[in-house]
Amino acid sequence: MFKKILIPIDLSHADKLEKAVSTGAYLAKQDNIPVVFAAVTTAAPSPLAHTPDEFRKKLDAFAAEQGSKLGMQASGHAVFTHDPSIDLDDGLLKAVHETGADLVVMQTHIPNIADHLWPSNGGRLASHADVSVFLVR
Repeated sequence: MFKKILIPIDLSHADKLEKAVSTGAYLAKQDNIPVVFAAVTTAAPSPLAHTPDEFRKKLDAFAAEQGSKLGMQASGHAVFTHDPSIDLDDGLLKAVHETGADLVVMQTHIPNIADHLWPSNGGRLASHADVSVFLVR
């Protein structure tokens, strides 16, 4: 049915994204679909990584660990922007197109009053992507 699943990931909060990761893994294992963990970050040094290459290595290691743990084929894909907090939605759309993913499995938060003023990242991605988006609470 699907050819590639993209799961957006924030390596500094990966432990809080377990529902999306396990949902994506479940769907991937049904038809042996490869999974891409996509991260949008800055190329500037950060507490997580000092260089883009170091970040890519950490993302690839995370993908390999999840693939082994959950029994699926997994890889990492990093998108570098000037300000990930502003460019997250566009960065994720870029990752979808660069990887050829046709399904995004993304964790979202419980809606609150602020969502009436500012759209959520998952909601914006679902309304702007030309692929299927599965939002997991």
